[in-house]
Amino acid sequence: MAGDAARGAPRELNYPDAGATAKDPELWPEGFRRLRVSTRVGRGAADFAVAADAVMTWRLHRAAGVRFGTPAPRAAPLVDVDVGLGIGGLLIHAPCRVVWTVDEPRRTGWAYGTLPGHPVRGEEAFVVVQDEAGTPGDTGGEADGEGAEGAVRLEVLAFSTPAVWFTALPGPLLPLFQRWYARRCGRVLRRLVRAARTARREADGPTGRRDESGNEGTEHP
Repeated sequence: MAGDAARGAPRELNYPDAGATAKDPELWPEGFRRLRVSTRVGRGAADFAVAADAVMTWRLHRAAGVRFGTPAPRAAPLVDVDVGLGIGGLLIHAPCRVVWTVDEPRRTGWAYGTLPGHPVRGEEAFVVVQDEAGTPGDTGGEADGEGAEGAVRLEVLAFSTPAVWFTALPGPLLPLFQRWYARRCGRVLRRLVRAARTARREADGPTGRRDESGNEGTEHP
């Protein structure tokens, strides 16, 4: 739950207001670049379950090409993660710690904060959300024969600032990379959801229904 933020805010984190991504963006710390990217990845309870599991078990990030070094099988407060970022032939180690998790019927995900040695300072959250059916932006429809259910989205929220010279030098390149990676996560998660949907349909035989949900990610200021 978002309340885990307080328990997951150790002093070793190298930025203020640990757990702030669980709050309204207006309450995020000043002086940090802000990012919010939302990508629709599916529809209905089955798609939500697949997406939520992929996020909580690190499968999404590993499928997106990021090295996740951690013995923990799932995200949980205080879990440390060594994120390996490959740039050309160089592998940059970016140590992080999970600062909060949320596990609700229509909202599941986690956020990690940066530790000393990370090339940036700040926090990033990856949350799967299922809208209520009929909410604005939800066109309705059926998923896997389960009836009309709300759209499933991946929301990536972050605030950050450079922590070392080589992330400060590129100027706008760092936020562009962060935005690109957030969108990539949405595309990869959508593929994972669709693959699971196809597997369910094949297991169900010719009676399975086709769902064409999903679109490109959208940015929010």
